[in-house]
Amino acid sequence: MSQTTSTVPAARPERQQWIASPRSAFTEKVLRRRLLGEQLSFGMWGWLLPLLVALIGGVLRFVRLGEPDSLVFDETYYVKDAYSYLQSGYEREWPEGADESFNAGNPGVILGTADYVVHPPVGKWMIAFGMALFGADSPFGWRFSAAVVGTISILIVALIAQRLFGSAALGAAAGLLLAVDGHHLVHSRTSLLDVFLMFWVLVGFAALVLDRDHARRRLAAKLAALARERGRPTRDQLLYGPWLGWRPWRIAAGVALGLALGTKWSALPYIAVFGLMTVLWDMGARRTAGIKHWVRGAVVRDGLQAFASIVPLALVTYVASWAGWFLSSDAYNRQWAADNPNPAWDWVPGPLRSLAEYHRSAYSFHQGLSSEHPYEATAWSWLVLGRPTSFHYESEGLTCGASDCSQAVNVVGNPIIWWAAALSLIVVLLFWAGRRDWRAGAILAGVAAGYLPWFLYPDRTMFFFYAIVFEPFLILALVYVLGLVLGRAGHPAWRRRTGIVLVGAFVTLAVLVSAFFLPIWTSETIPYDQWRLRMWMPSWI
Repeated sequence: MSQTTSTVPAARPERQQWIASPRSAFTEKVLRRRLLGEQLSFGMWGWLLPLLVALIGGVLRFVRLGEPDSLVFDETYYVKDAYSYLQSGYEREWPEGADESFNAGNPGVILGTADYVVHPPVGKWMIAFGMALFGADSPFGWRFSAAVVGTISILIVALIAQRLFGSAALGAAAGLLLAVDGHHLVHSRTSLLDVFLMFWVLVGFAALVLDRDHARRRLAAKLAALARERGRPTRDQLLYGPWLGWRPWRIAAGVALGLALGTKWSALPYIAVFGLMTVLWDMGARRTAGIKHWVRGAVVRDGLQAFASIVPLALVTYVASWAGWFLSSDAYNRQWAADNPNPAWDWVPGPLRSLAEYHRSAYSFHQGLSSEHPYEATAWSWLVLGRPTSFHYESEGLTCGASDCSQAVNVVGNPIIWWAAALSLIVVLLFWAGRRDWRAGAILAGVAAGYLPWFLYPDRTMFFFYAIVFEPFLILALVYVLGLVLGRAGHPAWRRRTGIVLVGAFVTLAVLVSAFFLPIWTSETIPYDQWRLRMWMPSWI
């Protein structure tokens, strides 16, 4: 990824009306610098540091990955669905009493008829991949894919932060904070769908950041070429700017967001928000370059292509993810269209009509989901860790050198990281509103798309662990503020030293707090009073 020097937001560049003079001396190098900022190369450190923090995260995720050695929390749904995929290519009913056989290492379960499920297939196929590699009866196998994507997401966040903040050190800090946070760690060690949703959303975001750089480099090259033509550019080109052509990273983003949607429907807001975000970036590029009609130019020459690259492509990717259902003859609702003929809809292929009915039914299920749960948590409480979810707790038959022992998997984030990140959102919002810093806007977009939609359903049963999808953006918000504390390279030496000490102290404290909480994230057997010591708030129990 290309880099910029600034670790704090820079003032908005003034527009350069080079268009007024086609003989302008502006060169591609000058235009590129205005559009992208000063480019830096960190050499081997640009990859070594992100890989190092990803390695640390990988060790935390893969060591003792098979503990607990039984299905925990909603693994009871998704691991079974993944096993069904390996057997039939679609979900089938799990016979009563089969759990014991499965957990005992004898997965020869005779599955029942097609089962009704309300989440798309991608995440379950990813779980099935690990089971195919290491065995369907292996806890390591059914959690393998979650650990892989959790580790890769650390690398991606480190590289994104390095690009956004122009600092290899801040990129490493972002990766390390994500690597040691308990919320992300537990998800990476458990086979729920949300970690895969987070991964594909993050991949889509990274692809759009790369597309932004790619598009601005191309815009600079095309505008410089037009300036060299000494008045021969067409009036349309001068007013609206050139078409930028093929945008492969934007297409990659469309596929990634389609896979996110194929994991959980809560990816829908990301498709809308990220699609709008990338067009706004294009508007900003044309405005900075001096295009007169930069809004119209971006909408017509970038916006239409952005829509085609993201929305239809994401939809096609989503429908393709149901291939196992399409190829079957007896999956749930597969023959609904044949059993419910409707002359008005005969022009729609039967399988698509059946799938549409399936989705209508699933949507109704989600809309009416309001059953009580001991660990339900309203969205208002997520950022302050008001009611973390307990995935697993065991106290019987354990030995730990004390009379009472506990073994737990608590989805509670590192309080230092989460509380600081929540406060950082206020700072990021102020910088976005005051300076229109695109980095602040991108971070806020990532948080808003994953968080705000939950407030539209106040009566729906929801859980804190849903917040994993936007946690990478919380980390980026926190590191944005750490960059402000760190200061610019040109600041006085005492200012830089103070910033380095403060940032280093915060990261060190976060790592130490994570070390304290690690036993209740990784199912270690500890004395009960040690488990109780880690329950900082009554609502955590």
